[in-house]
Amino acid sequence: MSQMMREILEQPQALERTFQAERAHALEFQHLAARWNFRLIVLVARGTSDNAALFGRYLLELTTGIPVSLCAPSVHTLYHAPVNYCGALVVGISQSGEGTDINMVLEEARRVGAITVGITNEARSTMARVVDEVFLVRAGKQYSVAATKTYSGQLMMFYLLASALGPHITLSSVSEIPQRVQETLGLAAEMHAVVERYRFMRQCAVVARGINYANAYELALKLMETCYVVAERFSSADFLHGPIALMERDFPVLMIMPPGKTFPDLKKLIGRLRDLRADTLVITSQGARLPRGTRAVRVPGSMPEIYSPIPYIVPGQLFAALLAKVKGIDPDKPRSLQIVTRTV
Repeated sequence: MSQMMREILEQPQALERTFQAERAHALEFQHLAARWNFRLIVLVARGTSDNAALFGRYLLELTTGIPVSLCAPSVHTLYHAPVNYCGALVVGISQSGEGTDINMVLEEARRVGAITVGITNEARSTMARVVDEVFLVRAGKQYSVAATKTYSGQLMMFYLLASALGPHITLSSVSEIPQRVQETLGLAAEMHAVVERYRFMRQCAVVARGINYANAYELALKLMETCYVVAERFSSADFLHGPIALMERDFPVLMIMPPGKTFPDLKKLIGRLRDLRADTLVITSQGARLPRGTRAVRVPGSMPEIYSPIPYIVPGQLFAALLAKVKGIDPDKPRSLQIVTRTV
């Protein structure tokens, strides 16, 4: 078994550990947030953590009403442009906590009057030292180059942060996520059979929308890192503004579509893709009604769409790890990559 697969399977325990250890911190942070009354949140990250930040943007705007911006670190590190973060909440996300450019942004933001938060898996990291508050992911040591348990742990942290900043995310609902992930891991045997169809896949599109849009980015990244598949990721809304022209017979399209606000739009897209004879694989719920003949992997149970992203990335993680195996690629040793990447 690859280290990547081991870490995928560790996620229920890692998520439970993280939730139990940080739930009290979220309640404490609620009091700080009430004092500061943040009018802007800025998220800064790279790589997989940047995908987690994209999720955080949707979640925080949906549940708190506070505008959220994704920071471009090069504005600081290459262009040295002054940015006024005074009174903002600036959140850095990094598995290792050693992203040089991320930490530079956090230091500058704190210097000019922002409240800074770090979301990291490493308690002794540089990030943990330079921020006002640390939300520590308890995923355990990451050995796989392709992040899985640390990504889901970062998403868990955003739920805790959202619970502190607004009334719409409840800790009782968040507490159910580890068990949802445990149930979803039961799809591994089914996914073994599914990936055989894609053994020779060299390119694909990954499509989602709304709260799961970040998962389209994350699944595409995993396919690029571990399977060397050119995976383009799209919102279903943007997909119709040009990329659909790429579609032809047997072009692979992976879709993430839990029931909820985004489901009808994605369901319509399935019909368009079927007319174009594309090869669609849909990650959806057990009870979802899809056009006849749609190939689907069905996540067990039911859950509100807002809590679906962590369980719904798990089938994608399994797909990437198992596809690498059938392609004869070691997902633990991707070409030209290492766990910690430092950029400025």
